[in-house]
Amino acid sequence: MSVTALALAFFITALLYSSVGFGGGSTYNALLVLGAADLSKVPVIALSCNILVVAIGSWRFISHGHVDWRRFLPLVALSVPFAWLGGYLPVPAWMFVGLLALALAVSGLLLLWQPLWRREAKHSQPSSRPVDLVSGAALGLLAGITGIGGGIYLSPVLYLRRWASAPTIAGTCALFILANSISGLIGQTMKSGAAATEQTLVAHWPLFPAVALGGLIGSSLGSMKLKDSYLRVLTGLLILYVAVRLGLRFPGEWANR
Repeated sequence: MSVTALALAFFITALLYSSVGFGGGSTYNALLVLGAADLSKVPVIALSCNILVVAIGSWRFISHGHVDWRRFLPLVALSVPFAWLGGYLPVPAWMFVGLLALALAVSGLLLLWQPLWRREAKHSQPSSRPVDLVSGAALGLLAGITGIGGGIYLSPVLYLRRWASAPTIAGTCALFILANSISGLIGQTMKSGAAATEQTLVAHWPLFPAVALGGLIGSSLGSMKLKDSYLRVLTGLLILYVAVRLGLRFPGEWANR
């Protein structure tokens, strides 16, 4: 896949994901893997793109008062160090591809399961700090290993728990993605070296303005009167498509392990 085609795909991904409060890291990873990128460089690129997209969304949610800091902090207390650990751990190619394909498939199906997204709490519900700490640690580790921010995993969990209203969950997930993406990128940089990380980012620079523009447009769409369900279905279908493509790649990685 050419850099131009990849930049266009990243732009569309950022636009769709940011419209529903996510960063797009899972699909950036999949697109890079399917484009035959060096697997050791894939998480660095995806996490950097994630940071650009969710920084925009996080600012919007914070400025509108959609973040409950008292409830947010327990979620990231352990997710951030575990995201760093996941990024720092050496992961074989077959495991990376397999975990990413599975995570994408589950996330895509959950996005298409519309009853889930109608389970929001109309008023703030009591939260369990131990549950928040444990779920944050588990999702942070998975996010670090797969090179994403983890918001696409956290959001269904919070809706199932009726954790808060939809805007508060979206703001929480955006900040969760931002914190874990930064932590995961630090882990990846420590693993590969600062010089290698810089070289990777410079070589793929066209992707970053593409996702920044997509994130700006997507955030605007998400704040308009468009129905979230339509945007969520489009995003879910995109995720399932790349999950299937990635799943077809897994047997080859397994054979070469």
